[in-house]
Amino acid sequence: MGVFVLLIVGVVGYNWNLFRQIHTVDVKGLSDSGTGVETGTENILMVGSTDRCSLPKSDPLYQDCLTGHTGINSDVIMILHLVAATKQVSILSIPRDTFVPNARAEGANKIDAALVEGPSQLVAAIEDDFGIPIQHYVELNFASFANVVQAIGGVHMYFPEPVYDQQVGLYIRAPGCVYLNGGDALKLVRSRELQYKGPGVKATDPIYWTHEVQSDLARIARDHEFLRVLATAVAQKGLGNPITDEQLVSSLAPQVEMDTALKGQLLSLANAFHGVNANGVPELTLPIQTPDTTASYNYKGGYYGEVVYPTITDDRTAVDRFLGVPATVDTMNGKPLPAPGSVLVAVLNGTGVTNQAADTGRALGALGFNVGTLGDARSVGTPSETVVTYATAANESAAERVAASLSGMVVMEKGPTMGTSQVTVTTGTDFAVSSLPSTGTSATSLSTATTSPASSSAASLAPPSPTVSPLAPWDPRSCTASGGEGR
Repeated sequence: MGVFVLLIVGVVGYNWNLFRQIHTVDVKGLSDSGTGVETGTENILMVGSTDRCSLPKSDPLYQDCLTGHTGINSDVIMILHLVAATKQVSILSIPRDTFVPNARAEGANKIDAALVEGPSQLVAAIEDDFGIPIQHYVELNFASFANVVQAIGGVHMYFPEPVYDQQVGLYIRAPGCVYLNGGDALKLVRSRELQYKGPGVKATDPIYWTHEVQSDLARIARDHEFLRVLATAVAQKGLGNPITDEQLVSSLAPQVEMDTALKGQLLSLANAFHGVNANGVPELTLPIQTPDTTASYNYKGGYYGEVVYPTITDDRTAVDRFLGVPATVDTMNGKPLPAPGSVLVAVLNGTGVTNQAADTGRALGALGFNVGTLGDARSVGTPSETVVTYATAANESAAERVAASLSGMVVMEKGPTMGTSQVTVTTGTDFAVSSLPSTGTSATSLSTATTSPASSSAASLAPPSPTVSPLAPWDPRSCTASGGEGR
């Protein structure tokens, strides 16, 4: 995804006809540029849409629209962070099944479900729930992706083992350096049900091969690797070659949407980031926790399929690292987080665990917070997230301060708070009250020293996933010049 944005930035500004073909979309709630410690930063939300009905009627995937696959989700959610002063570029992926409070205007859902209500809702969910300011928006569809790969003549990737995904039609029958055209590449980056023929597997029928268990996390790791391979292939073709450039951008421009302001900034971004090596861009993933069951999640009596959950300590560390800010800074505006004594907090028991609101209130009070109302809230299900709610943008910083003092399955939410409280904490099934590092402590050393037993662990969760996920032994990677296995 980031490669595509850099392609647009690096090429389209020099071809006015192609520039005019880019579609613009009205996106509300975008933040001002320059948020964070660095000046001149831009965070571009890049979305891969599953909208089959927007594809050209000649595209094979358009047939899915005719047979009832009319849903619109964000199959891929990546944020591109650009720092003009230092020419730094980084990417953060958000797993599509992450369950968040503000996914829809009407409430909680998987974050990939926000897009059906438009790009403004997805922007709001990311800003409200994760505190990541979004300045711009870019949306691609399946055809955009496949066409760009096809325009450069395809790519080669080394497959250490045969792999198969019946759902998307991926089938690599033998290990080695394999040529992928645009359609093949699309199958690879969409694969979330991958099976592989590992050492000792005798079955020749791929339906009996081993299933990898990381689903979307594994897919994100493969997508990051594919983008590195694609970036190398583009560099080898050579931007600045009029024929190659026109093929690349003409395959992309008519099927990409972006906010109007970004389209107007393409030339300035092209000048600022000309020559950036996209192959060296750090690619991070927002850490999540996974329940020990694959059963459909029951939330307020509704079923949402398989979901994953935010994990506040690791998420804040990843976001701070991505944005280049210390842990004591508000990620939305770059200003210091408020002192605990200036924050009025209400606490609601959201699980029914005896004295949970009172215990949590005492623990927050011990950290210096001004604790007011205590009460009860209706349980939404098991497991449940601990939600830190703030009513207005002015209180977002206070919510970040409270959230930074918690650990476990915790997420922020913009919504109504109790009484006059700036922040309301509704307790969930896996959390603890913790301490924030002192001013100047780097984000990578965020403390999680528990200060009270105000926690509940009714949910059995896997450890938080890493911010940088290594490739599995069966995952494809780059090929060497001689056709062997790359890095």
